Amino acid sequence: MRLFRAPDASLGRLDAAEAASLFAQASDIALVIDTHGVIRDLAIASEDLSRDLGAGADWHGRPWLDTVTADSRPKVEALVQGIAQRQSPRWRHVNQVASPDGTVPILYSAMRIGEADRAMVFGRDLRPMSQLQQRLLDAQHSAEREYGRLRQAETRYRLLFQLSPEPVLIADAPSGRVLEMNPAAQQLLGRAAKHLPGRPVTELFDRHGQQAVRALLVVASGGSGAEEATAVLAEGARPVRIAASLLREGGGAAFLLRLSPVRALDQPAMPPAAATLLTVVQRAPDAFVVTDDRGRILTANEAFLELAQLATEEDATGELLDRWLGGLGAEMEVLVTALRERGSVRLFAAALRGEQGASTEVEVSAVSVLDSGKRPSFGFAIRNLGARARPEEAGREPLRSVDEIKELIGRVPLKQLVQEAATIIERLCIEAALRLTGDNRARAAEMLGLSRQSLYDKLHRYGLGNLDAKGGEGG
Repeated sequence: MRLFRAPDASLGRLDAAEAASLFAQASDIALVIDTHGVIRDLAIASEDLSRDLGAGADWHGRPWLDTVTADSRPKVEALVQGIAQRQSPRWRHVNQVASPDGTVPILYSAMRIGEADRAMVFGRDLRPMSQLQQRLLDAQHSAEREYGRLRQAETRYRLLFQLSPEPVLIADAPSGRVLEMNPAAQQLLGRAAKHLPGRPVTELFDRHGQQAVRALLVVASGGSGAEEATAVLAEGARPVRIAASLLREGGGAAFLLRLSPVRALDQPAMPPAAATLLTVVQRAPDAFVVTDDRGRILTANEAFLELAQLATEEDATGELLDRWLGGLGAEMEVLVTALRERGSVRLFAAALRGEQGASTEVEVSAVSVLDSGKRPSFGFAIRNLGARARPEEAGREPLRSVDEIKELIGRVPLKQLVQEAATIIERLCIEAALRLTGDNRARAAEMLGLSRQSLYDKLHRYGLGNLDAKGGEGG
């Protein structure tokens, strides 16, 4: 602590009014108390503090202890005791009671005035500092939350990078040196991957491939989008296709290089007959879909896209087939269960719902096959029955017996067979009622629970009775 060396010479003589003004301006709040801690006078320089403390209107003549909170009373007592014992001034944090039902944090220090029984108490409003500390704390919490989100995002993308089945390299853009690679890239590159980090990415390829990769990186550095080139690996002489994209991060830049093996030109992708079969299936008028063992679509032909009212195959790939085939998943569940148990299903009647709400009756035949990974895949041939002519529409006489229905099993859907059976039963009931009533149509209608008009319509449909005697009671 350092005091004025010659206050008499530097400050001159100050009267009481000047000293009071000086005390008031030097602090946010100034109190004049006696040696017993009773407030004799006060001055509040801050307008906000004066408003919150009610201008200290009722403080005059009250003990200072009565104007502070209970937890601050020991601090006030220590300040008053220090004045009586002429101790060096100390600053203490006191919570001053404010109105209504609030408190104001103030930092107080007190000193005795000469030999008089008076002391000056100087106070500094701590609320601006508290608000600043609170803003700093809020900013720190916000930064911690943002940092946590960034760490989570980094963890997710790091996991995707490591688990991706596609070989990926990340190279520094200015130098072209490899920064890191995922396990798929390590497997593709083999022994060369061990010494690659920190080395130029061009060392992976043969002489002609190095030139192609350098040109690719130059074009990709423009940031116009993903660029591609084909090069041959130096080790193994395997051709690969390279897709390069520019990534900008933290003021720097890096290349994302995706590698994919290219099938040798002298090794056809598949036999010509198999390629022709795939083309036929793709263009067939009947829908064809291939799914995995969980019913998720792997590929679908154009006819299925038309039935499901989809624009592209990507709209179907990865989706569950029961999104379109069957009602509430029940029919699809029956199909999958039958495929797992028997390996194939024939002529299964179902409904297919389009994206725009159209519903079509279909007939499904399916087969289960094992892929290269020894997992089952399902193939579904779906035939649209909406345009198929009904038996009546084809000029066939109505069925008259159960034996005739049996002959249609496997040729028409189950739903249609049930309708045919219901028609036979209805016709037989009407014929029986007419026989029992002696061909009295009024009594027959009453026996069957039909109106006479309904009975006449059914007689006309089935060609029963004398249709000209419609209004009579007999045949």
